[in-house]
Amino acid sequence: MIEVFCDGGSRGNPGPAAYGFVVKENQKLIYQGRGYLGIATNNLAEYTAVVKALSWLAENFAGEDLLLNLDSQLVVSQLSGLYKVKNPKLRELIFKIREFESNFGSVSYRHISRNQNKEADALVNQALDEFGTQSLS
Repeated sequence: MIEVFCDGGSRGNPGPAAYGFVVKENQKLIYQGRGYLGIATNNLAEYTAVVKALSWLAENFAGEDLLLNLDSQLVVSQLSGLYKVKNPKLRELIFKIREFESNFGSVSYRHISRNQNKEADALVNQALDEFGTQSLS
């Protein structure tokens, strides 16, 4: 099973935003990605992290089982089907996520603490720092 740690954040909400993700297999780092999004909400950044991770994984690990870890309880609950998504922009991202999910054996989402998501969080801050904004608290 491939384990993925995703995070997104904005400095202000909305504000300068970025995403980061870390891919591991058997606890070994396989890949990490990050990017700056411009002005966006925190939720949009969180969802973008999942989209970007699944996009990379579809090209490199199609057919594998995935476990995606996020520190956003809301995003995990929405992607697990427990909560509805009313925001049209987020619904578009969920549609992309559902399309990507079809490339894999199984896809599970798990809520983890921020402390367990430090690597992805650091990538978010690196992407934001490259554009001269202050660190997330």
